[in-house]
Amino acid sequence: MAKADQLVAEIEQHIRTGQLAPGDRLPPVREFAADRGLAPNTAAAVYKALASRGLVQGEGRRGTFVAAKPAVRVHIDEPVPDDLVNVANGNPDPALLPDLSAALAQVPAEPLLYGREQIVPALAECFRNDFEADQIDAAELAVVAGALDGIERVLAAHLRPGDSVGIEDPGYSSVTELVTAMGFRPVPLRVDAQGPDPAALDAAIAAGVSAVVITPRAQNPIGATIGAERAAILREIFAAHPHVLVIEDDHAGPVSGAPHHSTIPSGAPNWSVVRSVAKSLGPDLRVSALVGDATTVGRVRGRQSVGTGWVSHILQHAVVAMLRAPGHRQLVDHAAASYAARRSAFVERLRVGGVDVESSSGLNVWIPVTDEAAVVAGMERRGFAIRPGVRYRLDAPPGVRVTIAATEASVLEDVADALVDILRPSIQRRNV
Repeated sequence: MAKADQLVAEIEQHIRTGQLAPGDRLPPVREFAADRGLAPNTAAAVYKALASRGLVQGEGRRGTFVAAKPAVRVHIDEPVPDDLVNVANGNPDPALLPDLSAALAQVPAEPLLYGREQIVPALAECFRNDFEADQIDAAELAVVAGALDGIERVLAAHLRPGDSVGIEDPGYSSVTELVTAMGFRPVPLRVDAQGPDPAALDAAIAAGVSAVVITPRAQNPIGATIGAERAAILREIFAAHPHVLVIEDDHAGPVSGAPHHSTIPSGAPNWSVVRSVAKSLGPDLRVSALVGDATTVGRVRGRQSVGTGWVSHILQHAVVAMLRAPGHRQLVDHAAASYAARRSAFVERLRVGGVDVESSSGLNVWIPVTDEAAVVAGMERRGFAIRPGVRYRLDAPPGVRVTIAATEASVLEDVADALVDILRPSIQRRNV
């Protein structure tokens, strides 16, 4: 094993055993190199490898710190104090979710025994119709326990530990942690308001990624939407590299506030789209649809059959009842419009104050900052809880995330005003 690999393994072991705790500061690269008798480039490679595994986080001039949420640990968000307005939690608005009790009342009462089909036929029909409306091939279908469960199963169906996976940067922290926990190496894909940057995708493929996880709309944390033009460019890239497994994480589905433009080229040999009902029907349902090529879906269903077996038919029937309930489409459209109105009001208020951000879909807005901790603390002093961006980025610059889902537009304007007040010195410096 090379010296750098040995040091990476040593530091990772110290993190796993608690000898290095979350928040501990690592020595500067040059100091580390001198202490260990390394060339500075080798020491820098060690730190970069630790960061790619989600174990440490660079904070610019402040230094490098053990990540607050190493993938080897279970993370539970600390409760937000009652005196703060919570725009940090990422949840959908409970008031915009359908009535679960009415759906459960329609669930068949007879016990389901072993030996039955994995998927409730009525649910398969609902999901297939939904995908086909977006011109996504749904001939091969599985039902999984949430979007992350689907992503995990698809990655496991094709990859081996040590393989590289391209993930959005900034991107959903749980995807980074999942990839790391499975023994894969996350490779950051730079993301802008239109989704993954094509040049970054080219670079990741050239670096040898085996798979890429992409969010077509409602990207978390920045609210990016892949439009038709960007999707066409990404399809061309993937068509030229058919060995790369493409996974689309459509976690917000119909309440995203934007259409689904797929990045998967026609005839792709290895692909999957996972679509969740968590944001539109409720996170606790743990039901998502997964479509893909025959080999991928076959491997997913085969592995299910010798493991969990199936997603509870009680939950599947409840989802069918909600999807077929009178007025369901109107309820979803209302939720999507409500989220869009709140997001637009927040973004516009920031822009009026001189903070130029973009967020075109989903429940979150990303605000670039220079010092995440200072901004989060400043917002708490003003009565608002927001999320620092460190959990969502690998190489991306700092930022903070605000969830607009369950907060009225007038309150979000107050959140925006507080952010503008905190960021005003940096805005003024830029305008000088």
